[in-house]
Amino acid sequence: MRTIDRTHDAAATSWLGSANAPGTDFPVQNLPFAVFRRAGSRETPRGGVAIGNEVLDLAALSGTQCLDGLALQAAQSCAAPVLNDFFALGPVAWRTLRGALFDLLHKGTAATTPSHVEAVRGCLVPQPDVEYVLPVRIGDYTDFYTSIHHARTISRLLDPKGEVPRNFQWVPTAYHGRVSSIGIAGQQFRRPHGQALRDGSSTPEYGPSRRLDYELELGIYVGAGNALGERIALSRAEDHVFGISLLNDWSARDIQAWEMAPLGPFHAKNFATTVSPWIVTMDALAPYRKPWTRPAADPQPLPYLESESHRAGGAIDIRLEVSIETHRMREARLPPEPMSRTSFRHHYWSVAQMVTHHAAGGCNLQAGDLLGSGTISGPEPAEAGALMELALSGKKPVQLSNGERRSFLEDGDAIIFQGWCEREGFSRIGFGFNHGLVLPALSQSEE
Repeated sequence: MRTIDRTHDAAATSWLGSANAPGTDFPVQNLPFAVFRRAGSRETPRGGVAIGNEVLDLAALSGTQCLDGLALQAAQSCAAPVLNDFFALGPVAWRTLRGALFDLLHKGTAATTPSHVEAVRGCLVPQPDVEYVLPVRIGDYTDFYTSIHHARTISRLLDPKGEVPRNFQWVPTAYHGRVSSIGIAGQQFRRPHGQALRDGSSTPEYGPSRRLDYELELGIYVGAGNALGERIALSRAEDHVFGISLLNDWSARDIQAWEMAPLGPFHAKNFATTVSPWIVTMDALAPYRKPWTRPAADPQPLPYLESESHRAGGAIDIRLEVSIETHRMREARLPPEPMSRTSFRHHYWSVAQMVTHHAAGGCNLQAGDLLGSGTISGPEPAEAGALMELALSGKKPVQLSNGERRSFLEDGDAIIFQGWCEREGFSRIGFGFNHGLVLPALSQSEE
């Protein structure tokens, strides 16, 4: 696990004023990575780092005299349209570049000479002037199902006597998702079609989903991979993780209920997955670790998913909020309305356990692979990570302040995720926003 060092010093400020603004997601203690270009331009996308309201262009920075050695090599690898080569360099290179950028942006360090500050200023691009693309070439996408609170609620909604599958408490379960429909924040997608068994019918019908939902998740990006047949020990699992973003695993619940017997999701999940542009590094998250716990009455992990150090700090307190912006809200220029809040610290299985189990059978993870955390729900009803939970599968629609109600998502609804970490004695850092918009299903005449 990452250690706390000078880059986490809450007293550190930047010579860039916007990085010191109260409540900013991107102080000098954060420095998340994304791939961007100027909006509307034909520029080649390249890697950048968020600092205050700016993006630090790493391709441009590589052409200055501000970096050398491994930090320069790492920055040069970020000049590509995807960050795969940078991820493949491994945690020493990631940490070296982050530390060098901290020193360049931190007010008053030996690295922030007037000439260096002037050079770095020339590499800044205002965030409102950029557009983002997927940060990596995603080879594979695995979506986990690892929140005990989500699993219990969903099981009971499907069957009042329903129980969480027995293996849930023994193994981090997952399915292989679709890469081609993963999009960056701002993604707009059509309501999907599929087969569903409607209430009271014995025969399925094909048509647009009537029970479209979101799922609040984190996107976990694999950094350095492992060779085919090589397992990853729990103690080394996070050395294979570059960082974390926000992920919306859109789901068509009516299609899902019909097709998940006996296998996993297909049409219910493959139409869209939305990730936020900024990837917060595991190094930046070091101060926000929490003990990983398992109720004493529950089965305890098998030895390959268990260790004292993991018990001491395997969880991460990432605060999360879901908001909705309906079409009527936009028309009336009303702000999005929060619907739930929770934290990743409640998760039943940790990032390290997911990575270790993924490779336990010899599966080779590769730089840029994406893991979905699974829906993140807390123990209280208001901490639900999906609308199906909040609205009790349509039995108790969510009441919005403008008079609208939601059992499931309607056309024109936008869902916004926000994430942040805070702890006394350390700076607040954030993940930015993830948002996506539901468009009407295609009609037969449009197909």
